[in-house]
Amino acid sequence: MTGFIILGAVAAVVGLGLLVTAIRHQSEQQPRYAAMLIGGMMMTAFGIVIAGFAIAYQRTAPLDLNAGAGR
Repeated sequence: MTGFIILGAVAAVVGLGLLVTAIRHQSEQQPRYAAMLIGGMMMTAFGIVIAGFAIAYQRTAPLDLNAGAGR
């Protein structure tokens, strides 16, 4: 699971880098920077979600569906 946390952190940092680059060049009105803005937002969100789910999965106990109450 540590690999997913690292993957999420790296994706979030790369996504933020794309966002910063796209915002700095926003005045140039090129489609390249619009695509970088969208891709940066998507990659940042992906990284945060992957890391968050990996942390939540590590902290919770396994779900045992067979231990339910009988009817």
